[in-house]
Order: sequence, then C-alpha cells, then structure tokens
Amino acid sequence: MANQGKNRQPKYQVIASDLKAAIEAGDYSPGDRLPGENDLMATYEVARMTARQAIGVLQSEGLVEARKGAGVFVRNFRPLRRQGIKRLSEQQWGSGHSIWAADLGDRTLNVDQVEVREDAVPDHIAPVLDVAPGTTVCVRSRRFVLDGKPVMLATSYLPAALVAGSPITQKDTGPGGIYARLGELGYKPVHFREEIRSRMPLQAETDALQLSPGTPVMLVCRTAYAEDGNPVEVNEMTLDSASYVLEYAFDA
Repeated sequence: MANQGKNRQPKYQVIASDLKAAIEAGDYSPGDRLPGENDLMATYEVARMTARQAIGVLQSEGLVEARKGAGVFVRNFRPLRRQGIKRLSEQQWGSGHSIWAADLGDRTLNVDQVEVREDAVPDHIAPVLDVAPGTTVCVRSRRFVLDGKPVMLATSYLPAALVAGSPITQKDTGPGGIYARLGELGYKPVHFREEIRSRMPLQAETDALQLSPGTPVMLVCRTAYAEDGNPVEVNEMTLDSASYVLEYAFDA
C-alpha cells in the first residue's frame, strides 16, 4: 500500500522524499553535496525540470542550499527555537538580558543594518498603537543575523513623544533593550499580544534575508501594553521560515 501511495506522487516529490530520507538517515551530512540534476535525471529517468523541482522542494524546506557553480549542499544551519513565552518574561529583559538570550544558547547573534528615525505612523499601525493617523512615531528597523545567516527583519513603532530623549531613540538601547528602557520611563510592558501568519516574501525581503527560491516567510506582529492597558510598542517581524521553530510552553 505504501508503495502504491508513493507511485501516485508526482515524480519530483518521490525524488525529494528519497533525498530527505537519505539526509535524515545520515547518508548525507551537513555540508555534503547532493547528487546533481544530471545524476538525478539518470537515476530516476526524468527530465531536467523534474530533477530541478525536486531540489527546489528541499530548498524551500530549508534542508539544502545551492552554491553557484558548485552544486547543492545539505545545510549546516540549525533552526532557531524561538521561546515565544519565556523570551518575553520580565525576568528576561528586566534583568538586563536581551530577549534573544532565551533562544540562543551558545550561538552567535548580530544585529546589523540598524536604523532609527522619526516618521509619521503607517496607516495600518495607527489603530494598533492607538494613535491618531499622522502621529509622529519612533521607528526602529533592524536585521538579525544568526551564525552568519540573516534570519529576521524587525521594525518597531513607538510614540515619539513617549520615548523622546531616551536611549530608545539611539541605535544601542542598552541592557534589556527596548522593554527595559520603557520600564525606566514608567511604561513597563505587562502584557503582550502576538499575531502570526505566513506568505511568500517580497523581493526586498528575499534579498535582505538571502532566501532560497520558494521559501516563505513568517510574519509576527507583537504589541506590548503598559499597566494602564495602553499599547507602547508595535513590532513587525519578518522571519525566514526555514530558520525557525516557534515554541510556546505554558501551563494548563
């Protein structure tokens, strides 16, 4: 029965399944080169486009990466396990640690392409941040690079009048980041709300995150609320879906 089901699959999916099974079995280790299109064409007696589609499946799932002129190789990159609840606890950022420290372990994270500016609030952010259209906000845009691989783009929006003159308006916000600084200003976040969806990336996102063809992105929009119930930050994040596992652990 299993073979009958497999035989009903398109050929490219059969090839992709075989290659994934070989990777999982350890026949191909991280950094190893996979059979090329010509090899797959000969082994499975398929056209080049079919072999190319099979490789494309593995690329879209983040298992392999193409190196121009060299071939396709098993990725040596471990997805990051994003601790959705632990990372936002006051114990984390309130003690001067980045919320990223909850996810990283011994891995290396860099934040590059940091831009801080004042601008009119985008139309879709105004109602979430509960400000009038056209209100001036502090905009913080960053790119996060893990083990040399861009994994996330993030843009935070905060009322400019609320954070004026604080380190939040600087590129380096200091220990504990934005949330620790908000606490010092008297607007400590006590509640968070995240919305998550996915889509295919825009070209600018593909370029900035160095995505393989066919790789979708995950969009996380987080709103932070102060004790009085007012929103103090909206953070729009674009994640390379092949670089993340989203984990949420909580009591019943």
